[in-house]
Amino acid sequence: MKYERVLVVSAHPDDPEFSAGGSIAKLAKDGAQVTYVIVTDGSQGGEDPNQKDSELTAIRQREQRAAARVLGVKKVEFLGYKDGHLTADLKLRRDIVRMIRKYKPELVITHLPGRLLDAPMGGSHPDHIAVGEATFAAVYPDSRNPRAFRSLLKEGFPAHVVKELWVPYWTSGDFFVDISSTLDSKMESLKKHKSQVAKPGREWDFEKFMRKRHREVGKKAGYTYAESFKRIKV
Repeated sequence: MKYERVLVVSAHPDDPEFSAGGSIAKLAKDGAQVTYVIVTDGSQGGEDPNQKDSELTAIRQREQRAAARVLGVKKVEFLGYKDGHLTADLKLRRDIVRMIRKYKPELVITHLPGRLLDAPMGGSHPDHIAVGEATFAAVYPDSRNPRAFRSLLKEGFPAHVVKELWVPYWTSGDFFVDISSTLDSKMESLKKHKSQVAKPGREWDFEKFMRKRHREVGKKAGYTYAESFKRIKV
């Protein structure tokens, strides 16, 4: 697999690393220009109700940029939508179309546009579902159709055709990426999200959990460690 340009569209800071960090590192290592689009400001990702939204947003953006650098991702775009308030409306679709047309990816990686009923509820955050649905619609039909969101043409963003979509899918993915050589990088990138993985009173051994999970996924494909996806040819 060789890709020149990859766009990762995620709801929150840390979503790219948790869902596909090993694969992102591998894509970047193999020469792809990987760009992140983080839709929300991450302002609900904390335990202190008195902390200012602006303070937490600034922390999470710093953490996200640091995590991206570990994986070889040089560009992170923040759309700034309010965390926890997303819907897959036309405004969100248009903003994602703008990013697709701006960066012209062959491959887009995004959330599942629906709930997982055979996995913990954390994977079915409402923002994830909204971003997944909006990104699917942005990929097809919006980004490729010059008659969709015609104001973008005036902004200098002509139609672009995405070739593939990957959706991280731990429970029943059927496309596997060997991340044995990049799992350590994934773990290092997750450590950059200190506000999320080291919350006072809610610390958790995410590394033990993730290594176990990726080992189980890897067994399905004959790899030591793997990430799994639904791979959709557009």
